[in-house]
Amino acid sequence: MGLFLNLILQTIVWFGFMGAVIFSAAGTINYFGGWLYLAIMIAVSIVMGAILARADPGLLRERLKPPIQKDQPLADKLILVPILLLLFGGMAFMAADAARWRWSIMPPVGQWAGCALLLAALAFMVWTMRANSFAAPVVKIQKERGQRVVTTGPYAIVRHPLYFGALFYVAATSLVLGSWWGLATVPLVALGFAIRIGVEEKALREGLDGYEEYARRVRWRLIPFVW
Repeated sequence: MGLFLNLILQTIVWFGFMGAVIFSAAGTINYFGGWLYLAIMIAVSIVMGAILARADPGLLRERLKPPIQKDQPLADKLILVPILLLLFGGMAFMAADAARWRWSIMPPVGQWAGCALLLAALAFMVWTMRANSFAAPVVKIQKERGQRVVTTGPYAIVRHPLYFGALFYVAATSLVLGSWWGLATVPLVALGFAIRIGVEEKALREGLDGYEEYARRVRWRLIPFVW
């Protein structure tokens, strides 16, 4: 119960902050895209958290920890902060574009397609976390949990499938919020992920037995047939 209560409290704080960013940038609370996006994200987060609380409480505890931690490499802290700022800054730009400046005119079908893409991206990320119980939000070797190399599920295709799914999540966020221009943030986020993957792979190669062999077998880091 304590773990689920922590999930509920963090959900309220996290999405309360996210809502403040979105509606402040939009300049109005009469913003359908913003409410639609928050409703989907809150519902999925609670369902996802409930699933993990039952099936993999250890992973849920890791996912609920702060994005900056004591045993996290300094390089990861230095790249993670700009990535988070880019994600929230991008979200603010999307909301301002759609509701304040009205640069983008998104038809309803575009927003509903974004909803479908958002749910698909989140489902893919849940699949990734079910395959990998060690998918922590920070770079670290979880020796106390007996971390091992995961090679099944999406990890048989790309080495960092959570980042792959997150790219579609960012694109879907832009569509749901009603911003065509927001799609321009996707390559910027991909660049941030690519830099962080370098930090993460260094830690995994040095600290996780079998990762070097896995990396030779699964060639693609982020996007299949590209990189």
